[in-house]
Amino acid sequence: MGISKISVAVIGAGPAGFYAADSLLKKKLNCEIDIIDFLPTPYGLIRAGVAPDHQTTKKVIKSFEKTALNESCHFFGNVHIGNSISITELKNIYDVIIIATGADSDSQLNIQGSDLPGVIGSASFVGWYNAHPNFVNLKPNLKTKNVIIIGNGNVAIDIARVLVKNRKEMCESDIPEYALRDIENSSITDVFVFGRRGPIEAKFTNVELREMGELEDAVAIVDSNQLPLEVGLLDDKRDQRLKEKNLKTLQAFSNNKISDSSKRVHFPFWYKPKKILGNKKVEGIQMEKTFLNNGKLESTGEYLEIECGLVIPAIGYRSIPVKGLPFNSTDFVISNNNGRVEDGVYAVGWIKRGPSGVISTNRPDGVLVANYIENDFIEGGRKPGRKAFISILKEKGIKYVSFEGWKLIDNAEISAGVNGAPSLYTIEVTGRNLRKIELSSFASDPSWSPLLN
Repeated sequence: MGISKISVAVIGAGPAGFYAADSLLKKKLNCEIDIIDFLPTPYGLIRAGVAPDHQTTKKVIKSFEKTALNESCHFFGNVHIGNSISITELKNIYDVIIIATGADSDSQLNIQGSDLPGVIGSASFVGWYNAHPNFVNLKPNLKTKNVIIIGNGNVAIDIARVLVKNRKEMCESDIPEYALRDIENSSITDVFVFGRRGPIEAKFTNVELREMGELEDAVAIVDSNQLPLEVGLLDDKRDQRLKEKNLKTLQAFSNNKISDSSKRVHFPFWYKPKKILGNKKVEGIQMEKTFLNNGKLESTGEYLEIECGLVIPAIGYRSIPVKGLPFNSTDFVISNNNGRVEDGVYAVGWIKRGPSGVISTNRPDGVLVANYIENDFIEGGRKPGRKAFISILKEKGIKYVSFEGWKLIDNAEISAGVNGAPSLYTIEVTGRNLRKIELSSFASDPSWSPLLN
């Protein structure tokens, strides 16, 4: 008599969730793995967070698709754990619960005026130009000459780049037509990417930074007076090489002139936001000059004010609590001991350790949790898992999207987009009744259509 199957529920269909599922499959444990997401579509921030013109980055989806199609796995989209189904209910039917819900909420700016209309967090703004269903109706104010982005990470650069690229440059992206049209018709001439610290402390990668020198209708502007002659000696050699490359790129940008292009992306360092100006909406921003004093960031009392109609803080993401599980409200992560939350419950990815790293950084978390499960469930599982979960969904009247349903949507609409056809497809969440809807323009990333109907 063989060991009974271990029933596993992975909550979150982003990279961390898929890496965890894949790690379990590679161990060849006798598992039945259900990947559950509140959206009707898989892949999390690969779809909603990666810039639409970075299609190469999104190719990791192919490996995740192999995991999803494994006979031991099943995808349940459109199911909100902690809302429509509680963690307690899940514990009763699964041996293992892996929390992989990520971090899709914005860190708050918390300065005067940060609640004014026209202040939009980076997670929301990126969600808007990626057609995330929660943000398709965001309507950011692009009828402004100046846009202020606060932050020196890759997300800040992504936003700046997307805002100044033309339609031709975005033709091979999956940006939705409504966002492309609004950007194309915008009044934006200058985008400011502010950093609290200097260029050596900036967090963007060199690949991302170099792209700012390859734009057709915009030029990167850097004040040479803000650039050191060299990086200096760092303990981490890899980090030193990265910063040396960034400095070299910024030094090249410092030769550019404002008159070189009709649009500009400015990189002012050593400024922190003091307050956002305006009464009923954003009208400008006040920035304060900073400097380092024995490694501590200090204010100079010198101020810079810029008129603008849109401020985008790109200062990090936060995880939100999962109802029924302990949460560290200081670090904004689920309370865990190196991935262990409680008996039978584990955490991976950003919800475990905070929003850091690239997509592949989540892989070790999956390997670690798979090792835990292998040791914790030597005698196999005891709970019914998938069969009981489907019964609960039926009882509650929750229509879920299977992976087959998602692929039907995806394949139909990608075909329409490639051909430039003026059509959008929609499908019932059951994966049936595909039908065509006539539109005035094609949907370049129509895979969110279950929620756009």
